[in-house]
This record gives sequence, C-alpha cells and structure tokens, in this order.
Amino acid sequence: MTLQDSIWLVLSVLGIFSIIIIITRVFGLRTFAKMSSFDFASTIAVGSVLASIILNTDYTLLKGAITLTAIIGFQTLFSFLVRKNEFIKSLFTNKPQIIMWNGKILYDRLKKCNVGEDDLIAKLREANVHHFDEVKAVIFESTGDVSVIHNNENKGIMPQLLKDINTQHIKQ
Repeated sequence: MTLQDSIWLVLSVLGIFSIIIIITRVFGLRTFAKMSSFDFASTIAVGSVLASIILNTDYTLLKGAITLTAIIGFQTLFSFLVRKNEFIKSLFTNKPQIIMWNGKILYDRLKKCNVGEDDLIAKLREANVHHFDEVKAVIFESTGDVSVIHNNENKGIMPQLLKDINTQHIKQ
C-alpha cells in the first residue's frame, strides 16, 4: 500500500462517516436502533456498504451516499408503514412471545422461539433473578431480545406491559 493509497483510505473513511452522521441527523437515531428484524437487516446493509466504499476503489463517496440514503430512506418509510398499517405490521414483524410465566419455564414456547434453557437462565442471571418464583414473565421480544419482569414483592404485571402478547393457553 502506498502513502497515497493510505491517505485516500483515511479520507474515504472520514468522508463516509461524515455522510453517515448527516444521514443519521436527518433520519433520526432510529436509523441504527434494533427495533425490528427490518432494522437489523438495514444496519447490516449499511455496514456492508460502508465496508465496500472504504475498501473498494470502484465505489465513489457519491455512490455510497446515494446507496446509504436509499437504504435508510427505505427503512424510514418501512417503519412509518408498520406504524400506520396493521396488515403490514402483522406481515413483517414478529409478535413477542412469553417463554416463562409465574416462575415456570414454558418449554414448548422456548422450542418455538428457538431459545435454549441455558440461554434463558443466562438472561435471568443478567436480570439479577435469585429464584424462579420471583419471575412474573420472560418475554422473547420481536427484536430477539429477552425481557425479564420480576419482583419478590408479589406485585402483578401492569396490563400495558403485555400489550400485543398472546397470554392465552398459559396456565396461571
């Protein structure tokens, strides 16, 4: 690699990161949030484009800027449509699933979500759960994250926290 190549590489990185900052300011912080599988795919696509622009001399900063703007613009349009249209939301987003309820592991749901018991227990430790009896609910979110709702004061769960989650056929 020559000195000129090194300088060009550094300038490309500075240029493309400046473009990313501008795009993020225009489209908002959700640009890189992991709120849905579509957001995740967009983030992967942006990373791939960034790498291509920086490492491939055939790509110009203008091409990269147009590509990144198109990806993030489409992501913004998609998230708008998901918020405004229930059919599109049901078609493209996963529903959160309860995988543990009132201290009991729901093995059939673990299997359905492709989550291992060891993974669940690791999340319980992360949430500082000391005993299964403290767990009110563990939810496998549409993003792939795991949320643990627990307390040892025997408080119930506010219904809004279980909005859009199917609690039917769960033994209380």
